[in-house]
Amino acid sequence: MSKKKKEEAVENTEEVKAAAEAAQEEQPGEKDERDERIKALEEELAAGKDKYLRLAAEYDNFRKRTANEKLSLYDDATSKAVRELLPVADSVRMALDNLKEASPEIIKGIELISNQLAKSFEKLKVEAFGAVGEDFDPNLHNAVGMVENEELGSGKIAAVYQTGYKLGDKIIRHAMVQVTS
Repeated sequence: MSKKKKEEAVENTEEVKAAAEAAQEEQPGEKDERDERIKALEEELAAGKDKYLRLAAEYDNFRKRTANEKLSLYDDATSKAVRELLPVADSVRMALDNLKEASPEIIKGIELISNQLAKSFEKLKVEAFGAVGEDFDPNLHNAVGMVENEELGSGKIAAVYQTGYKLGDKIIRHAMVQVTS
């Protein structure tokens, strides 16, 4: 509460007390006038309290809204930066998939790079999704083809062409998949 508001509340309270004390000293005919004055002061005090409570609630809403906007800005910046790194992650994954006949040292080096990228994404709370066997969800996956596969069943992911990524509930990139019919 601001200092000015506190002073006003104290003044209002003092006026009510002074009116009550004066009422004890007044004549019986002045009682109605005194009661009206007390009632007016009580209404003024109630209006001041109401105004203060509304102002406090408005400030609290402003503070919460500002905090949510800051968090949203952070998530937007993180997803934008991660979006720029996704082609690197895709290239590393493709290199691992296609280096079957390379020397073990090269494969181990690329696996280390892949693990570092995965740990970095984990620290940023970025999750990969879209694996073979998962249920197809049009909100998360982009179906680029259909295939029949009795082992997986209907509506499952049969192949992943591009892994999807999300930050919390925000989709950074949809997964490109082939779906069973």
